[in-house]
Amino acid sequence: MAYAVVLVRGMVNTRQEIRDTLRRLRLTRVNHCVVVPESETFKGLLRTAQGYVTWGEIDKDTLSALLLKWGRFEGDVPVTQKEIESKTGMSWDKFLDAVLAGEISLADLGIKPFRLHPPRKGYGRNGIKRHFNEGGALGYRGEKINELLRRMI
Repeated sequence: MAYAVVLVRGMVNTRQEIRDTLRRLRLTRVNHCVVVPESETFKGLLRTAQGYVTWGEIDKDTLSALLLKWGRFEGDVPVTQKEIESKTGMSWDKFLDAVLAGEISLADLGIKPFRLHPPRKGYGRNGIKRHFNEGGALGYRGEKINELLRRMI
């Protein structure tokens, strides 16, 4: 499985440890999104930054929509199915499955973090300073990350 991670809060007046963690995740601006594999290393990074990000398991349809709408290679070249097939040598569906399984990293292909819009109808009824379980936007949200990402696409 792979996680989609979205930076919800800005980094002004944050501890250096959290800023470094967000840089390691390649999250530098609010509403940026990255796809990371599910591993103990990334789970530790997410636990450190849980007061600033939200994450959950991304599904194949949402990942495909993100890549085709907002995916950009270095140099601001849009991601297309033909470009992915020529770079990786595999079909679009196999590529998506490999990303979700953690076999291929989007960063290794030179795909930049997704620059998304703020979500339609907001993050939640209690804003961006509370955990998702309390009605806010922060922390782990499981499969519901797909709903959030669709509202941001």
